[in-house]
Amino acid sequence: MALVRRASMGSTYPSGLRRKPVPVRYQLVIDCADPDRLARFWAAALGYELAPPPAGFATWKDLYRELGVPEEELVDGADRISDPEGHGPAIWFHAVPEAKAVKNRLHFDIRASGEWTDPIETRRKRVDAEASRLAGLGATITGALSGEGLNHYAVGMKDPEGNEFDIN
Repeated sequence: MALVRRASMGSTYPSGLRRKPVPVRYQLVIDCADPDRLARFWAAALGYELAPPPAGFATWKDLYRELGVPEEELVDGADRISDPEGHGPAIWFHAVPEAKAVKNRLHFDIRASGEWTDPIETRRKRVDAEASRLAGLGATITGALSGEGLNHYAVGMKDPEGNEFDIN
């Protein structure tokens, strides 16, 4: 699709559009082996909740059946989480048969340190406390991410299935 520069608006739109595209809602999908385990871990990590099934369905599995998902592809337990405040994206943990094989191209950065203007030692303590809390939930600490003279501190981690994320 060709792109057209709109000088009056200062941005580029696909040809044929006369106005800026409308923002869309989206969900983040994470492939995994055990959706229930990751849904519960990430709900606790992000302050999310297990997503309730849509109106008219007792469970998400009932919705999936209605949509025609084969029974052998259905999993037990939770597989979706949502932001109770409605600000963050919904996250669906999709069961797949293949294991994670390479480093993630996309990962979470969880901001636990406070403001950049807070003293580095205060931010370091907050990050370490959050890393310890998440390790207690099943994550693995891979190491501190800092450098001499940097006013930044983060901790690299892996969730219970080995997906990389950072606390900063």
